[in-house]
Amino acid sequence: MDIQYFKKALPIKDFCDLRYQDFSHTTIKGGMEEIDEVSIVKKTGGNVRVLSGGGFGSFAFTDPKDITMAFQEAKTASDLNPGKEELKRISANVAHITVSPSQDPRDLSISRKKELLEKYRGLILSHPEIGDLESHYYEQFTDTLILNNHGAEVQQEELICGMTFRITAKRGNLTQLTRLSFGGNEDYSELLNKEEEVLEKVQQTIDLLEAKPVKGGNYDVILDSDVGGLFIHEAFGHLSEADNLIGNDTLANTMELGTPFAMDNFNVLDDPTRLGHPGSYVYDHEGTKARPVSLIKDGRLSGRLHSLESASVMDEEPTGHARAKNFGFAPIVRMGNIYIDKGKSTLEEMIASIDDGLYLFGSAGGQTSGETFTFAVQGGYRIEQGEITHMVRDLALTGHLFTTLKNIEMVGNEVTFSKAGGCGKGGQILIQSGKGSAPIKIKNMGIGGL
Repeated sequence: MDIQYFKKALPIKDFCDLRYQDFSHTTIKGGMEEIDEVSIVKKTGGNVRVLSGGGFGSFAFTDPKDITMAFQEAKTASDLNPGKEELKRISANVAHITVSPSQDPRDLSISRKKELLEKYRGLILSHPEIGDLESHYYEQFTDTLILNNHGAEVQQEELICGMTFRITAKRGNLTQLTRLSFGGNEDYSELLNKEEEVLEKVQQTIDLLEAKPVKGGNYDVILDSDVGGLFIHEAFGHLSEADNLIGNDTLANTMELGTPFAMDNFNVLDDPTRLGHPGSYVYDHEGTKARPVSLIKDGRLSGRLHSLESASVMDEEPTGHARAKNFGFAPIVRMGNIYIDKGKSTLEEMIASIDDGLYLFGSAGGQTSGETFTFAVQGGYRIEQGEITHMVRDLALTGHLFTTLKNIEMVGNEVTFSKAGGCGKGGQILIQSGKGSAPIKIKNMGIGGL
């Protein structure tokens, strides 16, 4: 990258920034029969923004020779916005961030990665009751230059690789689906030696065929870290992205700082600086250094996630949470690693506190609509008189976010993060988005069969 060339192209008037990126994405996918997709996509290009009217105008380009035209087009788009807006806190960081994994996936051949995926596929398919399988290896590397006309000059490498599996067991007309993920960070070595985990997940999937369907109703439940992470990401995390509050007075009033949402020792954070997870990074795509943000502290709303623009509009501090899928998109506010922080209870204490309830494991997707949510889970166990009894299947949990938060009674003493990222917003699917949780006990949770 010719940094000096790009710096000279920055207009002097108005706030403007530039993001230029080398991007590569490797995919290896297979179904039941074979690995049938291997692809390597490489792209190079940039995105410029200008703030001269009431909001940002942006323009993407692929040829560096078009950069002057790109700034002109971005300014034209900005000037179409009514009113006048200025940024109050502009980052002018200078840094060069490189990745140095203990085993770099870029040093390995496609055939070697395919061979590892085939090994795990073979273990899964060795069981005769596996009726379907989707397997996926992914690897993404970006080298991004971020400049603005206030002095920012950040060059940052980001690397993530991982494997995901969707495993379906079938017996007659009955099917059960589970998911398994490895990696979710820059280190390929974390994908190795997972045979035992694969076989355990296969057995769990088969066991679900023997499980009893649960009767719908309200239960005291324990969510494992995977389900708890899905809940806090989908049901609460998006409400913490400040650009969703701008122009929505009802939501802004609901999300007023200091509002009590949960019990006193309940805490939620978003921390991109926690290394080794899907949502880990050092600088966002505006060149702002990422920092941990306390979203709920001691049960009260204590913070939110910001870009430069949303922080200026709301007169708060930027948090380093503006990111884009690639150079074809402008950055928007996104979660990094959101999680429910650890409490003081052991899992055994949580189970012992329930006379008639459920322990739910493994997220299986879901949806939110405003303050309500519906999430599917891979499976669960009945809890009777403070003890785990038998496995149950065909589960979904439904509820209202703020009622559910107030119904959280106990929080486990250990946080675990998901190995698979992924989040959609504004037409951008961002794989570098992490979630985690300590196990949590919730009273009176709505449970329905699928």
